[in-house]
Amino acid sequence: MLGGSRSGKSAFAEVLLADAAAVEYVATGRTDRDDAEWAGRIRRHRERRPPTWTTVETTDVAAVLAVDGPPVLLDSVTTWLAGVMDDCRSWDDEPSGDLGERVDAFVAAWSRSPRRAVLVSDEVGLGVVPETVAGRRFRDALGSLNQRLAATADEAVLVVAGMPLRLR
Repeated sequence: MLGGSRSGKSAFAEVLLADAAAVEYVATGRTDRDDAEWAGRIRRHRERRPPTWTTVETTDVAAVLAVDGPPVLLDSVTTWLAGVMDDCRSWDDEPSGDLGERVDAFVAAWSRSPRRAVLVSDEVGLGVVPETVAGRRFRDALGSLNQRLAATADEAVLVVAGMPLRLR
């Protein structure tokens, strides 16, 4: 599930799994006690999930995808990558090589997962070229990751203005 910010991609992903008896919702965004707006977004996402869904807050998505279980909704690849880039100090001029290993592990787990999985990610390459090196590094890393994930997906959907456009 790809789309721009506020495109409706998360809500559409939730609809795709609405018929499942149980869903494991993997939330990858990190909380920040000083950011009330972000906390409000997280709260709204939680409130619209059915009570039969469980939430797992983690950046170890490879471990989640590697085991059998109910369908998974991972929201989002974007916040996962940002967190992993933080962990690997990838914003620096000399980023750690761990980023490539973590991305490879995620892609491998995704392509072999025994579970039905829906991933949500931002499509950040459609806008203005970021002004900073770090911004361009993130945009490029997310674009490459989205391509790798979509290449092994059964289906890829771009959501624009709340409308799904099936790419595959």
